Amino acid sequence: MALISDELYKSMERICKGNYVKVDSLNTKCYKLIKDYQKCIHKLNKYHILLPDCDITSPDCFLYRYTLITFWANNKSVREALQVNKGSIGKWVQCNYKNISYNYDIKSSVAYHMKNSIDGYRSLIYNGDHDMMVPFLATQAWIRSLNYSITDDWKPWMINDQIAGYTRSYSNKMTFATIKASLLVST
Repeated sequence: MALISDELYKSMERICKGNYVKVDSLNTKCYKLIKDYQKCIHKLNKYHILLPDCDITSPDCFLYRYTLITFWANNKSVREALQVNKGSIGKWVQCNYKNISYNYDIKSSVAYHMKNSIDGYRSLIYNGDHDMMVPFLATQAWIRSLNYSITDDWKPWMINDQIAGYTRSYSNKMTFATIKASLLVST
């Protein structure tokens, strides 16, 4: 997907050195590049870049179902059916960013995945193919950094004779899969 120019990408890579979140305040060139990047993507639906950016409270919006689940999960009869004791927990929210108590101190999870691989655990790593929040190209780069050999090369996986995405397996018992964007919007 062509979201930004090659020149902007290469400049960001060179000047920001891969750090796009906690940018050094003295690196004004990087700040400007990030601003240019934001201009290019600010109106995109970050969860599915081929769909329009929309108001999630509108039934026409792809993300509306996530609004509905909040009403469902907070319904008195649903909470009783799930045996949620009254007063034991507050309102259910899909992403509770307010009450997460952790420090952002792990810059890479590669070592953890390497340890799990060495310990013999199988893993499935997956991405939506049109997701900007966790882009599959970044995941592929992360997987390449592990330096495991490919045991089952890139091939489609199917649902009802339709390509649902692509998959590749590695010698560390890890499988990477993409999920086609059309699966996310089908009913």
